[in-house]
Amino acid sequence: MMIELENVSKTYRKPGEPEVKALDGISLEVSAGELVAVVGPSGSGKSTLMNVIGLLDRPDTGEYRLEGKSTASLSGRELAAIRNRVIGFVFQAYHLLPRTTAIENVQLPMLYSSRTDYVRRSEAALEAVGLGDRRNHYASELSGGQQQRVAIARAIVNEPSVILADEPTGNLDTPTARGIVDLFKTLNRRGTTVILITHDESIAREADRVVRIRNGRIESDSPGSALQRSA
Repeated sequence: MMIELENVSKTYRKPGEPEVKALDGISLEVSAGELVAVVGPSGSGKSTLMNVIGLLDRPDTGEYRLEGKSTASLSGRELAAIRNRVIGFVFQAYHLLPRTTAIENVQLPMLYSSRTDYVRRSEAALEAVGLGDRRNHYASELSGGQQQRVAIARAIVNEPSVILADEPTGNLDTPTARGIVDLFKTLNRRGTTVILITHDESIAREADRVVRIRNGRIESDSPGSALQRSA
């Protein structure tokens, strides 16, 4: 099993404010090669779930196993190494450096790895998302859809096992969003596990499986519409 969460909870506490229980006893398994949509309204806990799966945050209680190994006792350095090797992140806001070229943005994750073939890998990642001819353009010169494709290229450049995408089409028009979803599906067909965090039902329908979350709990876990139609 690629991802296993068992009775995971996460509570945020701020002085003078009520506690916020973002995750409340979540148990979830994701197999290698799945395309899963996690759906829920704002404040449902879906982004916190992504942060826990992505090793950006630790649960307060429960167990998280990644590739069969417990993550509870790992040091910050060990967690960072796993994130760099195993997990690729794609965010709604792209998080590109605007005065840096597309290819330089894609190369950023390799600064923290021991890879020496960073030029070849970054060029191949940009080609994979259809932006090989934009490699020397600054991020600020690219359209929103192109910036998101650069962000995806950056996420896949280290050939991660898992891609976590948090509202990856939220800033895009419908045709551009369609292209981004198709790109995720292509990566998934090549064997990458893809988890899409979204509130967009049209995006969720493209997944093999839809996990609905509300008030920090899993409300339902069922096959996606695309899978149902092909059954």
